[in-house]
Amino acid sequence: MTSTERPPLQFAYWVPNVSGGLVVSNVEQRTDWSYDYNVKLARTAEANGFDYALTQVRYLASYSAADQHESTSFSLALLAATERLKVIAAVHPGMWQPGVLAKFLTTADHISGGRAAVNVVSGWLKNEFTQLGEPWLEHGERYRRAEEFIQYLRAIWTSDSAEFNGDFYRLHDFNMRPKPLDLPGRSHPEVFMGGNSTAARGMGGRVADWYFMNGSSPEGAQEQIDEVSAHAAAAGRAVKFGINGFMIARDTEAEAHQVLQDIIDGADREAVESFGDAVKQAGASTADKKGMWADATFDDMVQYNEGFRTGLVGTPEQVARRLLEYRRRGVDLMLCGFLHFQEEVEYFGREVLPVYRELEASELAVAS
Repeated sequence: MTSTERPPLQFAYWVPNVSGGLVVSNVEQRTDWSYDYNVKLARTAEANGFDYALTQVRYLASYSAADQHESTSFSLALLAATERLKVIAAVHPGMWQPGVLAKFLTTADHISGGRAAVNVVSGWLKNEFTQLGEPWLEHGERYRRAEEFIQYLRAIWTSDSAEFNGDFYRLHDFNMRPKPLDLPGRSHPEVFMGGNSTAARGMGGRVADWYFMNGSSPEGAQEQIDEVSAHAAAAGRAVKFGINGFMIARDTEAEAHQVLQDIIDGADREAVESFGDAVKQAGASTADKKGMWADATFDDMVQYNEGFRTGLVGTPEQVARRLLEYRRRGVDLMLCGFLHFQEEVEYFGREVLPVYRELEASELAVAS
């Protein structure tokens, strides 16, 4: 499929279900982590062109997120409060027995009319596991476990006599009823996963429906897309791609760049450096030193999934043209973070999305 034959770019937003917003900075953030705020935000996002919401998973304070709401229950609440929005619950293998999670997600799927999804996160914060009394695996083993976790979910969702025999999980002649809703384009909740490492790329190609990337340049995204797509093709399957981007769209370019500079200037240095110490082993612990945050600078980590690197900063037209460049490279979903979520999601729907859709439509018209 060529870039001009791809379906329209879709949009997701990070659910602020943890305190501290999406940047590790003392700059003002008119964003709240409460349930009431998030219900209003989900309905606003649904009305302003967003297709998905991704609920974060955290169990301990980190990167200034002192308080955290649990991801799966929060996702279910947002599904019940909306009509069209798909909600992706992030989960850690090692914290869940996969059959129990499969049952939970199936129930959420039926309640929501097929809008439940899951993001399987291998885990990178060691203390979350050890302080809960769970074993901490080295990098490659965490991805092996996550791959088995996804294989198990698929087996129990799609078979009347599910069997799975792995190193981490086993399933014996199990018939889970009811099954998830069988809908056009999917027979069970969509499975997302992410990572930048060689292990993550291979796993994504073999088992994921969607592969999430940390913030990156269009060229960096293209390199990952090509590699993961090759793994998928070797396995006789296809994968869709999402990338993280922190969006700062303002009426003028100067205003947008000043907001970015204010965020970086206000960075909580101690929290950012502590976060960097905790996560840089994700890349450093791999044999080829390739992974999330492996080459991240201090400024990159002020937005903790490197969202500044995606470059969604400027006027609505500048941001729209940047979005189109990612679509051309094969990105299917832009995962957006904002400084002031409620008002900026409204601004996106009013000022950015119409410009982007016009550019996208013009490119498709020329190609045809």
